[in-house]
Amino acid sequence: MENSSRRPLLRKCAALSLVAAVVGVLAVGSAAADTSDTSAKDRTEVIELQMRDLEQKALDLGPKGPSLGDMSIFCATVVENGRTVGRGAGTAQVVYLDGGRRTSQAVITIELERGSLTMQALQPSDARSLDMAITGGTGAFRDARGTAHYWDIATPKERMRAEILH
Repeated sequence: MENSSRRPLLRKCAALSLVAAVVGVLAVGSAAADTSDTSAKDRTEVIELQMRDLEQKALDLGPKGPSLGDMSIFCATVVENGRTVGRGAGTAQVVYLDGGRRTSQAVITIELERGSLTMQALQPSDARSLDMAITGGTGAFRDARGTAHYWDIATPKERMRAEILH
């Protein structure tokens, strides 16, 4: 008799557990939906720039010849639609050697009237184009993330297209 009186209680506990599980799943699903709604509100800003008057200096910091730690330092005037809008500068430090090929960690900051953008990527020594991660910024770009694509690197025609997510 005791066993049959426990069955309704066990059924109620099982039903409550099932309801709690369903509510938990719905709550997690709702939170995921809220997150995707936030990312849908992000706006993309596209900036296309040219780098002019490029100055560059290579530093042979280790043993003579290519070695880990060697560095290239560069700066340029930043131009948009033929008008000077800022300046850019950066470094590329050798972090990997494979025969005659080098890979550098490139870090660039571009300073514009509305703030600065910072970018970084690994750059093979023979690259004439490169995608860099936008890692942040200041001013209007303080929450910036996205990708900057560079073409014709280290030439008078160097240019950049940044797709900035705000």
